[in-house]
Amino acid sequence: MQQDEKNNWLPTSAKEAEERGWASPDVILFTGDAYIDHPSFGTAVVGRWLESLGLKVAVVPQPNWQDDLRDFKKLGRPNLFFGVNAGNMDSMVNHYTANKRKRSDDAYTPGGRAGARPDMPTVVYTRILKKLYPDVPVLIGGIEASLRRLTHYDYWKNALQPGILYESGADLLVYGMGEKPLAEICRLLKRGVPFHNLTNIPQTCFLREKGAPYATGKNWKSCRLHPHEACVRDKKLHAQNFRRIEEESNSLEAALLVQEIAGKELIVNPPYPPLSTEELDRIYALPYTRLPHPRYKGKEIPAYRMIRHSVTLHRGCFGGCAFCTISAHQGKFISSRSLSSVLQEVERISRMPDFKGTLSDLGGPSANMYRMGGRNPEICRICKRASCAFPGICKNLVTDHTPLLELYSRVKEHPAVKHCFIGSGIRYDLCLHRSGDPRIDRANGQYLRTVIREHVSGRFKVAPEHTADPVLRLMRKPPFALFRQLKTVFDGINRESGAQQQIVPYFISSHPGSRLEDMAELAVETRDLHFRLEQVQDFTPTPMTLSTTLYHTGYHPYSGQKVYTAKNAEEKREQHLFFFWYKQELRPVISALLKRIRRPDLLHKLFR
Repeated sequence: MQQDEKNNWLPTSAKEAEERGWASPDVILFTGDAYIDHPSFGTAVVGRWLESLGLKVAVVPQPNWQDDLRDFKKLGRPNLFFGVNAGNMDSMVNHYTANKRKRSDDAYTPGGRAGARPDMPTVVYTRILKKLYPDVPVLIGGIEASLRRLTHYDYWKNALQPGILYESGADLLVYGMGEKPLAEICRLLKRGVPFHNLTNIPQTCFLREKGAPYATGKNWKSCRLHPHEACVRDKKLHAQNFRRIEEESNSLEAALLVQEIAGKELIVNPPYPPLSTEELDRIYALPYTRLPHPRYKGKEIPAYRMIRHSVTLHRGCFGGCAFCTISAHQGKFISSRSLSSVLQEVERISRMPDFKGTLSDLGGPSANMYRMGGRNPEICRICKRASCAFPGICKNLVTDHTPLLELYSRVKEHPAVKHCFIGSGIRYDLCLHRSGDPRIDRANGQYLRTVIREHVSGRFKVAPEHTADPVLRLMRKPPFALFRQLKTVFDGINRESGAQQQIVPYFISSHPGSRLEDMAELAVETRDLHFRLEQVQDFTPTPMTLSTTLYHTGYHPYSGQKVYTAKNAEEKREQHLFFFWYKQELRPVISALLKRIRRPDLLHKLFR
């Protein structure tokens, strides 16, 4: 490979840095993923963003933490700081199933090989760097760090853990999508401001000795949380903390949060406002190669294969699902790209040598929230609701799908595009919502018809998650009757067009509030709808979600009411069995369970 070709990627070795004429990088990024220079991968976005600010940035992907630590030494000291992230996916979810069994593969590693990163790389990598270079600042970020910025429940240890800054020894944490805080950090460092003094940058967290002074932003309110040690002693206090944290995370005028831990204070500064369209366009216009680094030549990286011809339209999600971490990381307010930015990326994809005419996804955290927001921004400014869609669609929310219909139409006009699929999850409650505006309601109906007729590759995937309305309310999901309505619409569109497509629903077992009886009724409901379920999972508690707080504390943070949760392995296994009622070998077990809970009526409905 030619030298100038190699320089299309950020350097990953001392040799590649030397070829650029660098004496030393300004920033060295350590990541638990393979290095893929694509805007769907956080390390690439952060690296390219820092590069656009005039910095020399190098990447060390999946360093070996078990040998003589040569990977941590090969690029030496950075001029400004080390950056550490665990990768695109939480390492514990990446490594373990809901039953805490070790997975045998890793989609973010060449060849799908397991074992290329430790559990909690953010902590492991940071501790190594602080030991080797104690005087060099370490900045942590990414989803693993972001969701652990305060006291959090660790499902794998079955214990409350302190904020990850305390555990890792890092100097600063950037939470959420980090472009704005990183730009400000680098601006101040280049001006000569000491790293230790970077205390008033929004969307960052730091530790200080209790009572030690630090600078804060102008007019920032503050909110003091229950101390970590108090939360460990009293689960109700942890539940109360969660409500405060969630409300502030979903506010445009959030407060600074303070939590004591072991004689120190953990400070979480309020977030930046959502990115503007112009700011987001700039990020997606950076010079990504959209390819894995040449060091992986001949090795396939499964996660890249899935997204290489996909386009992200927006950031953020206002769904507020109780079990989902998206809004805790990206926020609930939507930042959307311009149509021209999206079309420019489609053009770049069309020139990729392996592009055969199929775009795998035009989407985002939820596929159909593009360009959606509040009709009156001032109402949004004072709102602290976690969801704009639960318990019903907010009256201030504009659910107009017209911009998406225009975008899909324009993308399809590209001469190289033969197929354009929507792979991200679609919020069908937004499509079916009656807004009271006839134009918007027509557009929303047209959106659903267009997606089903033109943008589904035979299988229309949606996520009702459960059939029991009490469980759905805990999940912050719409009633199951709405899914029935969706299926009626879907079947009608298929009949009109003569298509043979399937609707594929996702469901979760063992979610807080779900009892064995609820799962039995789910089996009957889905049987009556002629489903044999495939897309199912057992609930996995992940940090910083309402569902995880319900699981750990047994209390609802907003109502204070007790909530039942299946916790032991046998209870969880029994709930999961009902997904597969149609398997002949499970019929005796399921029959025995229904008799045990005294529901012979369900037995007759299921096996009639």
